[in-house]
Amino acid sequence: MKPSFSRWLGLISILLGILAWDVIVRVSDLPKFILPSPMDVWTRMLKSLADGSLLLHTGYTLIEILLGLFFGVCFATIIGYMLAKSRSLEKILSPYLVASQAIPIVAVAPLLVLWFGSGITSKVLICALIVFFPVLVNTVVGVRAVPPALYDLMNSVRATRWQILLKLELPASLPVLLGGLRIGATLSVIGAIVGELVDAKNGLGFLLKVGDFQYDTAMVFVAVFMLVSLALMLYGIVTMLERRFLKWQEKF
Repeated sequence: MKPSFSRWLGLISILLGILAWDVIVRVSDLPKFILPSPMDVWTRMLKSLADGSLLLHTGYTLIEILLGLFFGVCFATIIGYMLAKSRSLEKILSPYLVASQAIPIVAVAPLLVLWFGSGITSKVLICALIVFFPVLVNTVVGVRAVPPALYDLMNSVRATRWQILLKLELPASLPVLLGGLRIGATLSVIGAIVGELVDAKNGLGFLLKVGDFQYDTAMVFVAVFMLVSLALMLYGIVTMLERRFLKWQEKF
């Protein structure tokens, strides 16, 4: 298969999916409040763009996602590095970390909204919590995967602790760290929406609830497609970072 053609496979797949969706709507003859057609969704999206509501609520959700992703990744990377360097600390914190993942975020979200209010703080916290664990695990795995021989080499040239971190541990573990960031970037969208579905007056989750209550199914589809677009955008940004910082892997 030629590379030029393979670049269009994603777009072709999307177009075929939209075509199949339209065929199902026409054949089944379902009412619009159950399954709107692609044209109905497109028209509803244009209307939401025209009155500014779609961009406004998308902006709120995007801010929550970016803040939650930032804090979640920062804390997960710091704690993950500490766990990777200390087995004793890992044994102390492991029960709490595992327990935090055993409880569904949907069950914890109402409590967080109750404790921190219905504003942006609770949404960012929920988003950070759902991002935290996968990034933490990848950080621990990445740092521990650094070959011991490289540590011996750095010690032989009397490298400082910061030099070992910046010159050895960070570059060597970066592929695994970016893999965790890729997972966290997509999960951050879920975290923000879970918080908004619990209690919010802004955001795409709010639009989902309004569309559901008003039987405006086309609006629900619009909000879902915007969420997918945000997830794809963040995933693409992380992929670009991987290509930028992992060029050296292409030589091997």
